[in-house]
Amino acid sequence: MTERFVNHATFVVERTYAASPERVYQAWADPAAKSKWFSKPESFEFRVGGREYSSGGPPEGPIFTFDACYQEIVPEQRIVYSYTLDADDTRISASLTTVELIASDGGTKLIFTEQGAFFDGHDTPEIREHGTNEMLNALGKSLE
Repeated sequence: MTERFVNHATFVVERTYAASPERVYQAWADPAAKSKWFSKPESFEFRVGGREYSSGGPPEGPIFTFDACYQEIVPEQRIVYSYTLDADDTRISASLTTVELIASDGGTKLIFTEQGAFFDGHDTPEIREHGTNEMLNALGKSLE
């Protein structure tokens, strides 16, 4: 029998972008803009209670499925969503994410906080934090 366990973790990643909070917010809120730095959504309802769903991965697999629900949206200030992540048919995590956008001199400070439950060793907080750093770097490039 396979051992079942949950690893709970919280991590925070901060970035400062040379773009206004309005532009950074739009990069999250507009599906065409978001697909430039995140996976292209198969469905996208950017509103409280709305869902975002996408799947994809490398040609050799696995297929990762991102299934999110927006819990709170304060335009140009805060986005809160919960999501699950699956690798093929295996649920690897469930998380609550808060994205804060704070106006700073000539740009926006973004604070990304993820509180996750990582299941059975299929994913780890360290791997997720690394992926988040890569994702936020891609966001920065899309804002240039």
